[in-house]
Amino acid sequence: MWVHPGVVILLGSLPLTFLKFRRVEQILFLSLPVVSLLILILTSLGYFGDVPFELKAEFLDYEVFVRVDKLSLVFAYVFSIAAIAMNVYALHSSRFEHFSAMVYVGSALGVVFAGDLFSFYIFWELMAVGSLFLIWMRRTKKAEEAGFRYALWHLVGGLFLLAGIVLYVQQTGNLKFVSFEKVGLAYYLILIGFIVNAAVPPLHAWLPDAYPEATVTGAVYLTAFTTKSAVYALARGFAGEELLMWLGAVMAMYGVIFAVLENDGRRLLAYHIVSQVGYMVAGVGIGTAMAINGACSHAFTHILYKALLFMGVGAVIEVTGRSKFTELGGLYRYMPITFYLYMVGAFSISAFPLFSGFVSKNMTVYASAEENLVLVWFLLEGASVGTFLHTGLKLPWNVWFSREPVIEAREPPKNMLAGMIILAALNVFFGTYPGYEILYSLLPYPVEYNPYDPAKVISMSQLLLFTFFGFWVMREKLRGEEKIVLDTDWLPRIVGDRFIYFCLKFTEFSKELDRRVLEAAGKLKAIARVKIRELTPGYSLIVVCVIFATYLMLFILAIELT
Repeated sequence: MWVHPGVVILLGSLPLTFLKFRRVEQILFLSLPVVSLLILILTSLGYFGDVPFELKAEFLDYEVFVRVDKLSLVFAYVFSIAAIAMNVYALHSSRFEHFSAMVYVGSALGVVFAGDLFSFYIFWELMAVGSLFLIWMRRTKKAEEAGFRYALWHLVGGLFLLAGIVLYVQQTGNLKFVSFEKVGLAYYLILIGFIVNAAVPPLHAWLPDAYPEATVTGAVYLTAFTTKSAVYALARGFAGEELLMWLGAVMAMYGVIFAVLENDGRRLLAYHIVSQVGYMVAGVGIGTAMAINGACSHAFTHILYKALLFMGVGAVIEVTGRSKFTELGGLYRYMPITFYLYMVGAFSISAFPLFSGFVSKNMTVYASAEENLVLVWFLLEGASVGTFLHTGLKLPWNVWFSREPVIEAREPPKNMLAGMIILAALNVFFGTYPGYEILYSLLPYPVEYNPYDPAKVISMSQLLLFTFFGFWVMREKLRGEEKIVLDTDWLPRIVGDRFIYFCLKFTEFSKELDRRVLEAAGKLKAIARVKIRELTPGYSLIVVCVIFATYLMLFILAIELT
């Protein structure tokens, strides 16, 4: 009987909050994703039966399905592998942060193995709850506000998704999570629910708003699961949807442009998540076998190198308390190991040969060229230039070099370095032979793509080299500057502020009304306490008449209403 790795992690997370001995809690925390990975390996080896397979169970008069196939397994593998390194990095964090992280990871695994829309939606919403506490646990005013906005965005996205599911089931009678039929409004409601979590502009503002405000370790988890679960959902339900191809291509350039403007390290990387997920969304929209493979392989490697990049910047925040470029510089003297590990992630995300991004990201670009999608190809290729410019050059230049040290620092705790080393090794492994062959074997379709074709290597090397020369000439222009970068969330923020102002005024009015009512009630109570014998006959008569008239009016009103 197959054991659901997501359920294992969710159930295993419960003791994390109350185990008496810290060392025991840490061992359990580290072991949960390891157990998940072992289950996945046994599944691929056929221990539980031939893949693909489905399991069915009855729950609340519904048939709940679990689906295990190559599409779900490739996401489950990277979720589990990344969680191992993340847990090592976050070993020193609080118990409740460990619990929240494992709820987040377990629910993401639940999403990719859900074979029906009912269980899919439950895990989808549970994922939002787990991730929310990773933001709030930083316990700053900015984190509190960003978490509230994050919750609102996901509440809206969840409502769209729920409405779409209800309509879809009513119209088709099909509760299974398969490729969706275009049945009108339901189809587009579900699509909107998915693209909110994928951070597709203009519905993306929650990501660069919330991720930089999370805890140092919590932000690392956030990079991996929400947006990639959405990519999985799009690949499962909307492969070949042309709208996604264009949204993804624009998304790739949009995120790069805003990342170049940023002065905050984690906000820059957050915008670049938007850009990189754009490649995946475009691949899903193109819909060919190579494009879907490209989307899945890029999701796989992106989780590994983006988590490493957030770990590197998180290590800087851990030891300095700062993340803005204008407050940093010259840290190479104190944190050389962190710098080199960060650069492995930077080379990977920039698609340097011999690193993981090179064998994955270009697959989607070539899929667009194969389909003669010239504009899509141009946007995706152009985004590659911006990627190396800001993640591989601007950020490390401003943090580790660019000026004399403005503060003293040190290397982060050993467990944080260990987590970074694990991911750095994986990024090199999957970028070289036999690592990329193993990655390709996990993909949904047979792979007919040779990443190390000489023409591909030379083309990418030239692109990266010219980008470096351009940066070196303009490096002084790319120093961090204090600025406010307006994004699409400025309008809802203004409207939201006005709405909150109105609510506060209404609350003040309600409080004043309550005060006056209580004051009047106090006076009536004082009158009621007056002894009847002390009332004059005229006063008593007035009181009785008022009471009688009130009852009479209520009686007449009741008769009229009936």
